[in-house]
Amino acid sequence: MKIKASDVLLPSIFALFLLALWTFFTSFNHHLLWIIPRPLDIISVFFTHTNLLLSHSAVTIMETLTGLFLSVVLGILVALVMDRFNPIRKMIYPFIIVSQTIPIIALAPLLVLWFGYGPNAKIFIVTLVCFFPIAVNLFDGFRQVSVEYLRLFRSMQASPWQVFYLLKVPTALPAFFTGLKLAVSYSVMAAIIGEWLGGEKGLGIYMTRATKSYQTAHVFAIIIIISIFSLLLYGIVVVLERIMLKWQFVHMEEYVDNKPQL
Repeated sequence: MKIKASDVLLPSIFALFLLALWTFFTSFNHHLLWIIPRPLDIISVFFTHTNLLLSHSAVTIMETLTGLFLSVVLGILVALVMDRFNPIRKMIYPFIIVSQTIPIIALAPLLVLWFGYGPNAKIFIVTLVCFFPIAVNLFDGFRQVSVEYLRLFRSMQASPWQVFYLLKVPTALPAFFTGLKLAVSYSVMAAIIGEWLGGEKGLGIYMTRATKSYQTAHVFAIIIIISIFSLLLYGIVVVLERIMLKWQFVHMEEYVDNKPQL
């Protein structure tokens, strides 16, 4: 799908307008600086505390990527098992749903007892949060396989492996990437919430300290880093989706280009 100049220009103009409005109000009302710092003050944090931001960011990135990797592996395995063995699906599916109803804060004392204040507790939280959308969406993708196609493959004497690889996997990939995009959107925030439980390093720890010290510019700088990293992860998944589902996007672009105008 081709990107028009207006698709980039209009959001950029609106962003610059909001930035100018932000600068105007904070320049003439110094009482707001305790709540909303000036944009230049936020930018200066990146230059004056570069090493501190990098060291805390590295810990959060490590926790996020590790938890995200584990959630992908675990989600794929669970979805495969539920699709292959119906009794196991009936047994574990309700517990998968229940796992998402327990507040992370309620698990905090247990996580500290199990994993301590190190990175393992944060990785566990990221895995727990990101595992659900991947497993459920992939399993739903497997169930979307057309019965007619299954009968066709069986009539051609296809092996179970050929049915899985040539039919089920291509059918389930769009749903898998939908779940993966949801997971990466939650992953960084899950790591930050995990770091609020305690620890020595991480953007969540840094944010807590900056909040207690009334260093609002530092808090905004951390929010910007979290947003950029989340968008970067999301962009990587989108690129992978377009590569692996190129056939789908080609048909979509043809439909958009040839769609009759009302």
